[in-house]
Amino acid sequence: MDLDVPAGPGLPLGLHVPAGLLVERFSRSPGPGGQSVNTTDSRVEVELALADLESLLTEAQSRRLRRALPDAVATGRLTALARDERSQHRNRVIARARLAEVVRSALAPPPPARRATRPTKGSQERRLRAKRQRAETKASRSRPATDG
Repeated sequence: MDLDVPAGPGLPLGLHVPAGLLVERFSRSPGPGGQSVNTTDSRVEVELALADLESLLTEAQSRRLRRALPDAVATGRLTALARDERSQHRNRVIARARLAEVVRSALAPPPPARRATRPTKGSQERRLRAKRQRAETKASRSRPATDG
């Protein structure tokens, strides 16, 4: 079963990772289930070597991926885990979807920097008018001065 990463920002055509590049491991899961939950290997871990993935990407995408996933760069592997379901097949599908989402979000370009704006003249005047109004309200609450 191949891994298909859907198209998105930074990945306009999507990405197809052949099944031969993926390593799957199965183990017993402490997840949901009944009496026989610990007798089946329903937990799925899908692993992809970073070097194999980078061979499918452009240089700019590889840089973005390395910047976004420093832990994966340190280990050289991307990993996704699923133990949500009792079925091994459903967990395989979930783990692959999670791995695809990690890759897609890592390849997304950073959002554009915020452009600083200034308050409009009208909003500044309204704010100052409200401040004066509030100050007058508070001043009128004080005790009247006694002539002494």
